[in-house]
Amino acid sequence: MPPFRPRPPGSSRSPRPAFDRGPAAPRDSDTNAPRPPLTLQVTTLWDYPSQHYDRWVDRDGQVHTSKSARARSDRTHTMQGSKEYVGATPSWVIWNLLMRYTAPGDTVLDPMVGSGTTLDVCTDLDRKGLGFDLQPQRPEIKLNDSRKLPLQANAVDFVFIDPPFSTHVAYSEDPRCIGKLDAAGDDGGEAYYGSMQRVIGEMHRVLRPGRHAALYVSDSWRRTQRAGRDVFMPIGFNLFALLCDHFDPVDIVCVARKNQKLAMGNHRKAAEESNFFLRGFNYLFIMRKAAAAPAAAQTTSRRR
Repeated sequence: MPPFRPRPPGSSRSPRPAFDRGPAAPRDSDTNAPRPPLTLQVTTLWDYPSQHYDRWVDRDGQVHTSKSARARSDRTHTMQGSKEYVGATPSWVIWNLLMRYTAPGDTVLDPMVGSGTTLDVCTDLDRKGLGFDLQPQRPEIKLNDSRKLPLQANAVDFVFIDPPFSTHVAYSEDPRCIGKLDAAGDDGGEAYYGSMQRVIGEMHRVLRPGRHAALYVSDSWRRTQRAGRDVFMPIGFNLFALLCDHFDPVDIVCVARKNQKLAMGNHRKAAEESNFFLRGFNYLFIMRKAAAAPAAAQTTSRRR
C-alpha cells in the first residue's frame, strides 16, 4: 500500500483549522437535568459527562457533592467558574484532586485561576482557596503574574494550575500573558518554556513539604501554509520534564475531553483527509514536593 499523502491545499472542501486547539468549555445538553453524583475516579483515565457537578444542600445548610449525600439533601444545579470563560477547567477534575490530596481547612492555590473554578470547588469542600490571575474575573481573584507569587515559602497545602497551551486562546491583552508565547515560535519555544519553568519554581517554593501539586495541560498541533511544515507541540511531555526538576512524580492521568467538535463530521473528515489528530484528552500530572528532612539528619549532614 502506498504511503498516505495529504491532499494539496484547495483540493478538499473540508475545513482545515489552523490549530487543533482542543475544546472550548463543554456545555451540558440539558441544563436542568441532574448530573451524576460525584465519586472518586479510580483509574488513570478520568471521565465525567459534564463540565460541572451538582451540589446537594441539607436542612442545616451543609453542602454535599458525593453520592452518599444525594438521598437526604436537595439538589442545586450549579456551575463552578463561568461557562463563558474560554478554556475553563472541568470542576469535577479539581474536586477529585482536592478529595484525594487535601482536607477541610487546607489552603489551595491556583496561580492562574481564570474565572474562579478552583475557588468555587474549594468553597464546596470547605477548603481555603487562593486565586491569582493577570485578568481577574471576580473580586476575590487577585491581580498577579504567576512567575512571582506574593506568598511566603511553604505557605499552601495544594497547588493546582491549568496554564496556557501555547497561543491557542487569547486570555488577556496583558503583554505579560504566557498565553501570548508560542511553544513552537522562532525562538524554539524558549520564552514559553522559560516562563513556565519560573511558574513551576514558584509553585514548588510556596508548597509545603510533603504536599501535592497538579498541572492540567494539553499538547497542541498547528497547520502551516507550506506543505510538510505542520507543527506538533508535545507541551505535556515538556512541562512534565520541568515539573520533575522540582517535584517527585506521583502519577499521570488522562482526562477525556468533551469537545463537541470531536463528534462533528466536518472536523473528523478534515482530520482524516489531512492526516492529523484532534485532541481527545488532557494530561493531568500529579506531583509531590519532597518531605523536609528531619532536623537531626540535617545537622548530621552539615557536620559531614
